[in-house]
Amino acid sequence: MHKILIALATATCFCTTAAAAEYRSHTIKFAVTTPKGTPPVQGMELFAEKVAERSGGKIKVRLFPNGVLGGDAQVLSSLQGGVIEMMMWSAGNLVTQVPDFGLLDLPFLYTDPQKVDVLLDGEVGDRLIAQLPQRQLVGLAFWELGMRHLTNNVHPVALPADASGIKIRLQESPISVDTWRALGANPTPLPFTEVHTALETGTVDGQENPATVILSAKFNEVQKYLSLTRHSYNAHMVLVGKPFWDRLNTDEQQLLRDVAMEVRLEQRQLSRENDAKVIAELEQAGMQVNHLDEEALSRFREQLRPVILEHANKINPELTQKAFEIVGFDVQD
Repeated sequence: MHKILIALATATCFCTTAAAAEYRSHTIKFAVTTPKGTPPVQGMELFAEKVAERSGGKIKVRLFPNGVLGGDAQVLSSLQGGVIEMMMWSAGNLVTQVPDFGLLDLPFLYTDPQKVDVLLDGEVGDRLIAQLPQRQLVGLAFWELGMRHLTNNVHPVALPADASGIKIRLQESPISVDTWRALGANPTPLPFTEVHTALETGTVDGQENPATVILSAKFNEVQKYLSLTRHSYNAHMVLVGKPFWDRLNTDEQQLLRDVAMEVRLEQRQLSRENDAKVIAELEQAGMQVNHLDEEALSRFREQLRPVILEHANKINPELTQKAFEIVGFDVQD
């Protein structure tokens, strides 16, 4: 009975707060290049439902997955120009806007999701988000796409030398390019929307993405080998264009921020629960899967130490020190 009374009191409080808040009619276009069924889009669906419910249907969020509004760079420009209201983008790619975001793209460091949560939800994440408004962007929360793995049609990649000579499609990130070049691969940045065709035609030998993307984008149909490299944790940033944000009142801004922060916990959990299941599905569908143990990952990390330190030197030293402490990376080794 006591729990019921608490629940009723909470619901009454929420309704009173919602009624007191001032929400006007808005239709928000929310874009992402990843396909429907992936963790980012699942999070977007939750976000849209909660915003509609809590605004009494006044704020509607229309979802545009799978790059239907254009590639990442095009959508980002539209966001900054006020043409599109929201997007989800790989947080490391924001290095093109704020150099300190390169911290999130350093390779083979973020293999423990719990440590990543501490990093993103604490001071480091807050200080990264605080730099976005100067680029006509507002960051609401860090969600995730998951751990990135390597697929290719040449051979399994279990050691650094195995990557040599493989032509790999990458995101348009300087750190990713330097990472795979240092391993002897041939990095080839391409928009996500062009990847399947490039793999199918042999324009590139492989690509790197989380397992859920590999399955949903049907890369397994044109790729033979899946190496669980976990070379990068792919945090995703929920972004609002500042031109649109500035037109919102305080209640509307608070609603979007609160819902994005709330959904981040559900979205990350959903992403992590799906990962092992999807890898098993890919294996059952015919991909040859090879697992890398911690010793193998440490070999990659050591070979890439010069890349890590070179790019870390371009980032705020206080942020890199805090991040390295959280993940246990010793720059003196």
